[in-house]
Amino acid sequence: MRTTFKEKLKPTPEQERALEAVLWRCRTLYNAALEQRITWWRRGQGKSVTRFQQETELKAIREAYPEYAAIHSHVLQDVLARLDKTYQAFFRRMAAGEKKAGFPRFQGRNRWHSFTYKEYGNGARLDNGSLVLSKIGRLAVRWSRPVVGTIKTVTVSHEADGWYVCFSCAEVPIRPLPPTGQETGIDVGLVHFLTRADGVHVPNTRHLRTAEREVKKAQRRVSRRKKGSTRRRKAAKLLARKHQHVKRQRRDFHHKQALALVRAYDTVSVEAIQPANLSRRPAPVPDGNGGYLHNGASRKAGLNTSIQDAGWRQFLSILAFKAACAGKRVEAVPPAYTSQECSGCGERIQKSLSVRTHVCTTCGLILDRDENAARNIQWRGQRLRGLAGMPAGMNREPAAL
Repeated sequence: MRTTFKEKLKPTPEQERALEAVLWRCRTLYNAALEQRITWWRRGQGKSVTRFQQETELKAIREAYPEYAAIHSHVLQDVLARLDKTYQAFFRRMAAGEKKAGFPRFQGRNRWHSFTYKEYGNGARLDNGSLVLSKIGRLAVRWSRPVVGTIKTVTVSHEADGWYVCFSCAEVPIRPLPPTGQETGIDVGLVHFLTRADGVHVPNTRHLRTAEREVKKAQRRVSRRKKGSTRRRKAAKLLARKHQHVKRQRRDFHHKQALALVRAYDTVSVEAIQPANLSRRPAPVPDGNGGYLHNGASRKAGLNTSIQDAGWRQFLSILAFKAACAGKRVEAVPPAYTSQECSGCGERIQKSLSVRTHVCTTCGLILDRDENAARNIQWRGQRLRGLAGMPAGMNREPAAL
């Protein structure tokens, strides 16, 4: 497998200034390269400069500007590779016909947080537990676990509470867990974070909602400060720490729930949901007189906040990763009508989101709405794997592997 190991750095004040200078110059190079691409496209009538043409100019830039000569060449090449990746993503969205394709934008000082050495041993290496960076020096690392596998790239990033290093490692051996012979389906939601096919609910912790009062207080403090002042910068750092704490609480919760599922089941079926589509704002409704009618946008905004607070996409990604590490399986199934169809007989019973109990008028099955959806997700996962389903009209029990 390919895994990333993230560790905290303990740089000296002088090293911190050197790291911040690298971030500043990488961001400046990115903006200059973007400006060059835009200019060439306008002058060339649709033809822009390529990544490799820009990389050939790095040698001249390093000769003309000593501050760039003080940065490893691989770090500068990675900046141009990021810009090219951003362009390719823009063209892909354009080809797909998306309304908001997202043209590459210029990066402000608060939007560039990392730089990468694309080859371990060439500019970045480990020596007796310390990280040695070319032209920066030896940095102390607060190790939490040993690095396993073959290190390919090294990324240094700046977060609200300091500096971190990420080692991207290939050929990391998996650690399979003993098989249990069990499988389940899970339905994610807002009333309960997830519900298993056996009816067990995991409560929704709502980390952002819990910390919302403190976050709003910190945000108001930033708004009261004068832009560009030291006090505003300190207030913004405090706000970033509040958001970072919520982010880490949510990630820790996701890791624990994913690990519990992987330990208990060999196969977990999930919905192939798109949270970005679920949290999309409602379209405006013109009234015909140059104005717009009420479309429930303010009410939907609160629902969108709860959806983003749950972090379903992150949880499903963590679950898939842990399953791959443990030699288990995660099956993504189509999410359509999992809450509407009866898990006992397959009859489609229409119900709104406010109806929390599934009542089938055909077979008489009565159970929680989320549990019914979880059972349907499990049956669909079995069908995708080619397992024979039990006859319709029976209140089926989870099949063993």
